[in-house]
Amino acid sequence: MPEPHLVLRPFVAPEHRWSPGHRGVDLAMTEGGAVSAPDDGVVHFAGTVVDRPVLSLRHAGGVLSSMEPVSTELRAGDVVQRGQAVGVLEPGHGCTASCVHLGARIDGEYVSPLMMLGLGRASVLLPTRHDEVQG
Repeated sequence: MPEPHLVLRPFVAPEHRWSPGHRGVDLAMTEGGAVSAPDDGVVHFAGTVVDRPVLSLRHAGGVLSSMEPVSTELRAGDVVQRGQAVGVLEPGHGCTASCVHLGARIDGEYVSPLMMLGLGRASVLLPTRHDEVQG
């Protein structure tokens, strides 16, 4: 995905695994443009899911990314490098403009893929209550 990354639709985590949400981000791209690997990895899946081409990459740390609608000549097991052209954006995701949908999971749980692109930051858990300091 060429920089800068214009996010057309952000990640919206579902309340529960079965709840509605937007399990990824839609990034503006030109139809027919080259899609690049968000990080070093290995092709996990390259093929059609329902009616659109999908490419999934396995990365270090239990991260699995997916991109659609992306056609590719890569096959499962192929090694890719961050920024390497891995496919071509096809029509069909249903954005208001041409876009690629980028999703990410860590150990099966959906997370925002923006960190892979250097656009997000790690979540920090803050305390929900403050204990009074006795002095």
